[in-house]
Amino acid sequence: MGSYLLFLIIAIATVLSPGPGVILTLTNAIRYGVSGAIGGILGIACGTFIVAGVSATSLGIILATSSVAFSIMKFIGAGYLIYLGLKLWRSPVRKIDSTADAVKSRKLQFFEGLTLQLTNPKAVFFFMSIFPQFVDYSANFIGQFTLLVVTYSSLVVIIHVLYALLAKSARVWLCSDKGSRMVNRLGGGTFMCFGVGLASASK
Repeated sequence: MGSYLLFLIIAIATVLSPGPGVILTLTNAIRYGVSGAIGGILGIACGTFIVAGVSATSLGIILATSSVAFSIMKFIGAGYLIYLGLKLWRSPVRKIDSTADAVKSRKLQFFEGLTLQLTNPKAVFFFMSIFPQFVDYSANFIGQFTLLVVTYSSLVVIIHVLYALLAKSARVWLCSDKGSRMVNRLGGGTFMCFGVGLASASK
């Protein structure tokens, strides 16, 4: 296999880059605490694992070569981002103290994170363009592929947890009425911007 260290550097830089997943993690951490953000983080990581698998199949090739398939996935993803943005923007100011609510929220956040990643065609193209450069097809392809996917998914969990911990330090103020409203507006607006950006993206 090619340079694993180089792949690691590229993967870390990619996961660290601000995107819809990072915004979702920060928003959940601020509103629900670090433990309340775990559901969304695991959803994103699980979605990453699935998308990476799709990128190695014929479906990944179809998405990469078919303009129609790309457009369908693009608009589904854009629509979901805009939906999340509007939902967050219109959310009432709330403080999270209830354990029951937190458990329910974690389940919902898992599916939000999972859907967020599965409806992002750019993720498929990322894996299709990056993975082949680090796989020796004359050797055990499945073993190498598994190592890369597990590495990337693990980095998603580790880095997003770090983001959640950073967000926790600002939670006291941001969970006030004024701060919570700002989080809703900023997070919602960012999601909608990502959605519009994805809708206007090309291959």
